Amino acid sequence: MSKPDQGGASGGSILQFAPFQSSVDEGFWHRLSFLKLNKFGIDDSPISIAGFYAPCSHSQVSNHMTLIAESLPSNESGSDESSIQVISNRNRCAVPGILYNTNTLEAYHALDKKNMLKKEADKIWDDIRSGKALEDCALLSRFLLISFADLKKWSFHYWFAFPALVLDPPVTVVDLKPASQWFNSDEAESLSAACNDWRNSTLTSGVPFFLVCFDSNSRATIKHLKEWEACHGDGQKQVLFGFYDPCHLPHNPGWPLRNFLSLICSRWNLKTVRFLCYRENRGFADLGLSLVGEAIITHPQGWIDLQCAPNAVGWELNRGRQISRVINLSKSMDPTRLAVSAADLNLKLMRWRALPSLNLDKLFSIKCLLIGAGTLGCQVARMLMAWGVRRITLLDNGRVAMSNPLRQSLYTLEDCLNGGEFKAIAAVNSLKRIFPAVEAESVVMAIPMPGHPVSSQEEESVLEDCRRLHELVDSHDAVFLLTDTRESRWLPSLLSANANKITITAALGFDSFLVMRHGSGPLSSTHDLEAEAKIALSAAMDNLAVADRERQRLGCYFCNDVVAPTDSTANRTLDQQCTVTRPGLAPIASSLAVELFVSILHHPDGIFAQGDIVNSSYSESSEQALGILPHQIRGSLHQFSQMTLVGHASNSCTACSGTVISEYRKSGREFLLQAINHPTYLEDITGLTELMKSTSSFQLDWDNETDDDDFVEL
Repeated sequence: MSKPDQGGASGGSILQFAPFQSSVDEGFWHRLSFLKLNKFGIDDSPISIAGFYAPCSHSQVSNHMTLIAESLPSNESGSDESSIQVISNRNRCAVPGILYNTNTLEAYHALDKKNMLKKEADKIWDDIRSGKALEDCALLSRFLLISFADLKKWSFHYWFAFPALVLDPPVTVVDLKPASQWFNSDEAESLSAACNDWRNSTLTSGVPFFLVCFDSNSRATIKHLKEWEACHGDGQKQVLFGFYDPCHLPHNPGWPLRNFLSLICSRWNLKTVRFLCYRENRGFADLGLSLVGEAIITHPQGWIDLQCAPNAVGWELNRGRQISRVINLSKSMDPTRLAVSAADLNLKLMRWRALPSLNLDKLFSIKCLLIGAGTLGCQVARMLMAWGVRRITLLDNGRVAMSNPLRQSLYTLEDCLNGGEFKAIAAVNSLKRIFPAVEAESVVMAIPMPGHPVSSQEEESVLEDCRRLHELVDSHDAVFLLTDTRESRWLPSLLSANANKITITAALGFDSFLVMRHGSGPLSSTHDLEAEAKIALSAAMDNLAVADRERQRLGCYFCNDVVAPTDSTANRTLDQQCTVTRPGLAPIASSLAVELFVSILHHPDGIFAQGDIVNSSYSESSEQALGILPHQIRGSLHQFSQMTLVGHASNSCTACSGTVISEYRKSGREFLLQAINHPTYLEDITGLTELMKSTSSFQLDWDNETDDDDFVEL
């Protein structure tokens, strides 16, 4: 407890007040952090808040001015007092306050505390002079809080001020003793009953200043301050000015009495004032703990001038010194919650200045399926988490090998032991160690591939894998194709086009890469499947020509192929079977894949957005907050170059054309078995077989068409 305030006056005992003490619940700091990150940003305008206190309820402990999560505004503005919607009850009396939360520690220390205190004290003085304090007496206990929230360290610097108008000369007290000694038994009984009724009423329990009136029959009633004139002129036996006293000390009233006396002196020009310091025990009036005193007030000369506001004191002492307080919540916070706050910090800070339109709710809720948990899959998973994606499924049937941990960032040597852990399982375990709040799942399964025929005994197992993959694609919002063979991307590409899912492909060469987004599926609402399926074979050649494709679907990974995907690892040497790339290539491609994905999410057209190309006419002031949205990005480390390309959907594509999707929907099992077991099946149904025949028959016989007379020997 701080030492009681000292005053000075001649004659009589100087009335000394026990200063207010503050208490801040952790929920207040969590709420402030949320508002700072999500609503206020770098806006350091004053914020209206509410504090709470109640009458002292223990003979050894004072009540504090308390801040809780509800003390802060619930709406977006939080700039005026009307934004604070709090309800007082018998356990808490609401008091208005103002919060100045700075953006830097330097700004916090540089605040003009003297003028800030005076500004709040002037508000109290204006409320007294205007009569507003009679209507809402809680205004007498206005308070001020300054703070700096270090959201990286979860450390908070703060300092309270409880402005009190200075009465000069100070108030003197003639008598101060327990209320039980002041009143006779009838008065004490009546007063206790009246106070309990006042405290238990929903209309008056939160009114901290009041009048206590005794009639000639020693019957006490509690009335509002605004009823003073009627009460004073009604022939009452005695009138006391009561207030909820948070202080427990037996010889000192609490801090709220200071401004109460200023109101009494200014409004009614009383020279002698009897006051009741109302205190409780177990929720009921305790007249043995409560105090009654008689004070003598000398009207300050300066108060005659209405424009001259009194001086004020009130900055809270910290261990007897005028310094601010610091609290660090990182050690008391749940590690997972702390990790979530830290992970989201960069994203939320991005919205302050650089990217106000960043949709974190969409990122937090979207569900991504990563097919392939190798070099690309590991990097993509980590980049997705950095962007705030929390729901990730990794699919792979490989095991972690000794050669993997150096290039595949989610694995360690322990994952390689005893034959190696399944990559999907090891990757998910690693993601959860990195960020415990991630909702990661693993799927261990092989992907059925065209050109990899299966025996009749294996058909049911393979078809079950197809069904399972179909369900996985349908249950996710986006699919990343990150495998190391072309044919392993075929079925996921088909299923993604069928379900119209956002699909991103990343593929690596030795020193080159491709990152692309697949276009919308042919069954999407903006495209007509029947029209696409009925396109004649003669139009196939036109698909290879350069034309105006502005309104066409963007292509998938297979749209530029003129052959169906087949077994790309058969009869290959070790370096041709493995993905042999420069080590820096996968992180570059993975990062671009995730950035491309986030750009799709924030584009108003989403999956239907046309492809942008960087050219000389491109302006940095792109209409989209994240810049252009390309279709394909091709890069080379050999030349340290990168280009953006656009490729439109092919009517003969073996993965996303209307013909293929129609056959898949119509035939299902039979279609998949045909595609897997017969290399030319996809080429036959899409017209590629006929296209290649017509191309090979188109030959020029230069010898027959050359005229001998035109031949010139050189």
